[in-house]
Amino acid sequence: MRHQITGFSNPTIKRLRSLREKKHRKREGLFLAEGLRILTEALDSGRAPRILVVVEGTDLHPLARKVEEATVAAGGDVIETSEAIIAKLSGKSNPQSIIGIYADHPVPLAELDRSTAKIWLVAQALRDPGNLGTILRTGDAVGAGGLILIDDCVDPFSVEAVRASMGAVFTQTISQARWPDFLAWLRSGPGELVGTSLNTDKDYQAVTYKPPTFLLIGNEAQGLPEDYEADCDTLVKMPMMGKADSLNAAVAASVMAYEVLNQSRQR
Repeated sequence: MRHQITGFSNPTIKRLRSLREKKHRKREGLFLAEGLRILTEALDSGRAPRILVVVEGTDLHPLARKVEEATVAAGGDVIETSEAIIAKLSGKSNPQSIIGIYADHPVPLAELDRSTAKIWLVAQALRDPGNLGTILRTGDAVGAGGLILIDDCVDPFSVEAVRASMGAVFTQTISQARWPDFLAWLRSGPGELVGTSLNTDKDYQAVTYKPPTFLLIGNEAQGLPEDYEADCDTLVKMPMMGKADSLNAAVAASVMAYEVLNQSRQR
């Protein structure tokens, strides 16, 4: 069903704008995704928006029409509004012309099926939404089973993380856990825990990775805590030929994930 909203003070617009804040996303169980590419990825993954917001008076792209049809078929609402209001919702001065409101979809750790993939990504205390979104995108690219967020990480359903994921937030399973709970779950079945660290001389290409491989990436500034490193089956590092002592967390995750993927392909 289509509605037209023109006022910034409209309660629905206020509610949708509040989803830019984590506490409101948690309360509502909803998050914002913007742009036709990301919404198309969501639709291809079987997810339709609860609410679709489009710029009034514009002809929708054929793919956008499919998203609208799916929204209506799923019992959702379609809102026509101004570019100015969409800019307020997205927080960008040059916003996309289409925004979807989706139900968040974290999966409890106990419900993960580790047998579905040879690679799993694990991030501890990640702080940057861009890094988180990029890691999700890498996970999608290498066919990872999903991303497990350890301890207090940035919200994977923030506007910035969703944007950086380029739609992978819909294709990757996302779970969250405290370290002791994750470790107990991991040790209850098959799986090798590989941590990236400066506290080792073991080259990342000198190790034979055994599936399922859980790649553990630490906090951007501090890396992994020492006791977390001690719990890993293997610690590896990537050679640094210049003055920098480490890679960006998302870049390190990508390098590691592709090394594991390449070994799997060669086997």
